[in-house]
Formats: sequence, structure tokens, C-alpha cells
Amino acid sequence: MSTGTEHERVRPMRADARRNYERLLAQARKAFAEHGTGASLEEVARAAGVGIGTLYRHFPNRYALMSAVFEEAVGDLLARSRALLGADEPCAALVAWLREIITHASEYRGLSRALMSASQDASSALSRCSDPMREAGQALLSRAQESGAVRRDVSITDLLQLTNAIALAAEETPTDPNLADRLLHLTLRGITGP
Repeated sequence: MSTGTEHERVRPMRADARRNYERLLAQARKAFAEHGTGASLEEVARAAGVGIGTLYRHFPNRYALMSAVFEEAVGDLLARSRALLGADEPCAALVAWLREIITHASEYRGLSRALMSASQDASSALSRCSDPMREAGQALLSRAQESGAVRRDVSITDLLQLTNAIALAAEETPTDPNLADRLLHLTLRGITGP
């Protein structure tokens, strides 16, 4: 997964540009956590002490900024998927990983909706987050399918969409803290049935 503009990836950033980049990321994390992924980018730039043009030089659009903000969490989810590959129960490992995705998505209001729309747009900066996640999930899913615990016609793309939909439903129903788990169990019944 990459962040910044193509130009920044070719040459290292100057020290002042790196500081601006880091301040923008810190303020975006804070704004996304407090106000959701639809937070004002102008406010993010203002809080970071830079102009909106500086924000757009580093992050050409909202999805590019979101991708950079979520890079660390995606790295953690990818590492977790690798650790789960050796689990004794492949289906339980897959479900544990999906549950962690739901937990991550719930940290930022609007993230699930953005991930769902990015899955349909290969040019989106968020798809650069989605592609490694899809590959990691496919490895867990394949192992669960090979064990006979999950139906062969289940695709990782569908599972990740369902997972994002569950996170979105939980986000829209904050008064029911058990909703995500119930919906994940319903999904599990659907993927393990005949």
C-alpha cells in the first residue's frame, strides 16, 4: 500500500514536507475518529497548520488520505491474518479475522461505506488497502474451504462486502452492541451450510 503522490514516492520528502505530511495524518486520524471519514478536509488542513493546497499535494483526494490514515491498521490486520493461517481450526481463524475487520471499521464512522464503494473502483486509493486485505482473506478462506468447513462457492470478495455491511449496520445501530456478533454468526451459518 502506498501513500503520498507519485512524485513523493520517487524522491524522499524534504524535512518540512515530511513534518506537514505527519501533521496532516495526525489531524486526519483525530478528525476521522471524532467526526467520521466525512470530516472536513479544510478543517484537517487548518488543524495541521497548513493550507488545503498542501493537503492536496500530499493526498490528491479523500480516499488517498484515508488510505494513509488506515495503513497501520491494515498492516496489523495483514499480520494477524498470517498468524491465523496456522490455526488448528481454519473456519474459526477466518471468523476471528473477519471480526477484527469489523472492530477496526467501527473505529471510524463512514469507513465501512467507503470500503464498500472502493471495492467497486480499482482506481481508488482505498483499493490499494483492499487488495492486500483481499489476498490475506483469500488465504484464510481457501484453508477453511480445503478443510471442508466452508462452502466452495463462497468468495472472499463477497465475504469482505458482508463484513463491511455488518460493520455499517452496527455503526447505524449504536444502541445494540451485540448486533455485529449476531450478524457475523448468521453469515457463518450461511457460508458453512450445504
